[in-house]
Amino acid sequence: QVQLVESGGGLVQAGGSLRLSCADSGRTFSNYAMAWFRQAPGKEREFVAAISWSGRNTYNADSVKGRFTISRDNAKNTVYLQMNSLKPEDTAIYYCAASPIGTATSPATYHYWGQGTQVTVSS
Repeated sequence: QVQLVESGGGLVQAGGSLRLSCADSGRTFSNYAMAWFRQAPGKEREFVAAISWSGRNTYNADSVKGRFTISRDNAKNTVYLQMNSLKPEDTAIYYCAASPIGTATSPATYHYWGQGTQVTVSS
């Protein structure tokens, strides 16, 4: 069973940084590819970044390349999203998700989701 809990969201000024964490209380974390998605009010959920089960392969959306970095620590059952140079358009609820299939940009690939953490970037 995968149970994901995000933390680290908050209010930050444009240009600032935040680090999101997503911890899994289950025992099979290292079997799953992990990803971060986000959803702004009135918009569809969009892919942000993904990482393979080993951590060797990562993928980022064009909108966050060069600013966001996804990483994981399988010993701690945790995936991270380091967000730098934040912009007001990054404001959204951020969700982590787990996939037994592999990394992908489609939310349908991910079977397990956290409850989300709010990130607000002020201008």
